[in-house]
Parts: sequence; C-alpha cells; structure tokens
Amino acid sequence: MSETTEPLSKAAAPQGSIVLAIDAMGGDHGPAVTVPGAALLLDEQPDAFFQLHGDEARINAELAKLPKLKSRSIVVHTDQCVAMDEKPAQAIRRRNTSLANAIHAVKSGEARAVISAGNTGALMALSKMILKMMTDDLERPAIGCSWPNKKGYGTVLDVGANVTSDAHQLIEFALMGAAFHRAVRGVERPSIGLLNVGSEDVKGHEEVREAHKLLKENTLGLNYYGFVEGTDLCAGTVDVTVTDGFTGNVALKTAEGTARFIKDLMKDAFKSGPLAMLGALLAAPALKAMAKRVDPGASNGGPLLGLKGIVIKSHGGADAQSFANAIRVGLSLAASNYERDITASLAELSQSMAGLAESDSKADIQNKPAEESLAVKGDKVS
Repeated sequence: MSETTEPLSKAAAPQGSIVLAIDAMGGDHGPAVTVPGAALLLDEQPDAFFQLHGDEARINAELAKLPKLKSRSIVVHTDQCVAMDEKPAQAIRRRNTSLANAIHAVKSGEARAVISAGNTGALMALSKMILKMMTDDLERPAIGCSWPNKKGYGTVLDVGANVTSDAHQLIEFALMGAAFHRAVRGVERPSIGLLNVGSEDVKGHEEVREAHKLLKENTLGLNYYGFVEGTDLCAGTVDVTVTDGFTGNVALKTAEGTARFIKDLMKDAFKSGPLAMLGALLAAPALKAMAKRVDPGASNGGPLLGLKGIVIKSHGGADAQSFANAIRVGLSLAASNYERDITASLAELSQSMAGLAESDSKADIQNKPAEESLAVKGDKVS
C-alpha cells in the first residue's frame, strides 16, 4: 500500500457509498478500538465505506477478524501518527500523519467526513489549516456536543474551542448549532437559547446581552427562545444552547464529574448491606438504562463546526461502541444538507449584519448635523 502523497482512487468505494475517513491511530487504544468501531457502525449502516488511515500491519491485524469491514474499507498506510500529548505546532509540521492524511481526504473530496479520537488540539489546528474556516471572522471551530436531557438530547456549543466570543460569533454558533441539531436529531426548527446567569434582559456580560438583542430581532428564521440557565441544560428547555467555549467547557466538565460522582455514590449505597444488594438486583434493569442515558460514550462525537468540511472528535478513551457512535454523527452529517444549510445561513447572517452596519452609519451621519448645531449654540451661550 502506497503512502498518501498521491490521491486515492474514488473508484475504490462502490457507487452510492458514503466514504468516511478514520484516523485509525487516534485515541488511547488506536486500531484496537477504531477498527472494531467502524465494523459496528457498518452493521447498521451498510452504505458506509471506510478509509482507514494509519499503520497497515496493525490495521490489517484487526481487519482479519472482521471480513465484512475488510470488504467495505481501504487501508491508507502511513507509519506516522500524532501522539495524544503532542503539541499542535509540532503536529502541523508533520505532513504525513494518519490524522493529517484523513483530513486531506475530506479536503480532496475523497471522503465526506473525518472521525478521530486523537489529540484535540492537533485535530483542530490541522483541520483549520487544511480545510479552512467558513467565514473570516471565525478564529477557530466551535466544538459542539450532544447533551442528555429529560427529552432526549440537546446540542451545546461551544464546549472548549473559543475561550471568549463576541456577539457576532455567538450568533454564528446559534446558526451552526441549529444546522447540526436539524441534521442529527431531525428537528426542523430547533429552539435556541443563550446560556446566561439569569433570564432577565439586563443579566450577563455585554457580548451575551448584545447577541440576545440581535437574536430577538433576527430575520434569519431562527427559533430563538431567549436566555437559559445552567439548570435548563438537563431540563431540555431548548434544543440548542449557545455559549462561549470557556463557560461551555466548565459546564461540560462539571456535568461529567457530577455524573461520575452520583454513579459512585449509588455503587457504594447498593453495596452497603444485604438488603441494599437485593434492591440493586431487583432494580438492575432500570439502573442499567439510567447508566446508559448518562454515559458520555452514548453521546460521543463532537463536531468541529465552522470548517469547510465535516470533522468529528471522539473521546480519546472511547471503546468500540462509543467510537461507532462518533462515526454515526459524521455519517448523519454527511448524508444531510448540513453543509449547504450552514453556508447559506452564514451568508444570510453576513448580509444582515452588513445591513445593520449600514443603517447605523446612516443614523450617525443624520445625527451629526444636529450635534454640531447644539455645539454651536452651546458656544454662543458660553
């Protein structure tokens, strides 16, 4: 198998297939998880076809156990991979890693999406460098995540990429989050909320209040609900919750830590005595169902939104089923109108913002003579 300095033949994938590029070396476990994960996804989505990027010998060792996947995949060999602790600046200097090659497959059109459980910083840096951003004002992609709630799953973004975000960027996040939720969850007009410290219009910092004002007046067809608070995330008050990456990441890590804490408390409680152990046995089916709902792996697969291409980040410690869930997110986006939806929405936003800027400029010009007249009168009085 040759190195990926030359393009792969698109004929390698049967007609009608959705080709997905897998960074097979990414994550804590590499091909031992990523290859079986692809096989699990293939069982439910037979139209999928995989490019498995990485060490040919290690990948083929897994494929030998999975004949169905072997017939629906191609191995793209490279002996280079990005380490989980590698600095992004170092990763972007190495052009033939499994991660870089998988992203290039999306850039060239050979694959519709790339899925990686690898180094988040390197994935973001390489994706931005290779695929480019959809708009010039987006500094880096926004990371979205599926958030379990009482009604199923909501979408929360940004959960870590952009530490600070201005009002315009928050509105872009709203548009991208709505497009993602529509594609993955099938909700035609997802409701959108801005995460804040209260529901009143006067609450929050200036960027959030400005975004709230513009979204309330929006002509973009968004189903804007208003401000939401932290308690609304699990209540399912809205479909899409928008925030900056700092706040989103703190919320995400707090939720994951709380879920683990409650899980440990329940384990200790059910092991505390014979009656408690009997109760655990009787409640086992319900407890398993609850554990599945709050398991981060069940909602694995965070899209990097705002790129000119579909990029999905899996948890680094994912098991095969969890990685299959991340692949499913990429496949759902690839099979939808997600990219065209976002492109059209962002173009409409740019026109809307340009119109607002022009209106503000005209208002300033009209107000200027009156201000000058008042200044002259003030001079005469003095």
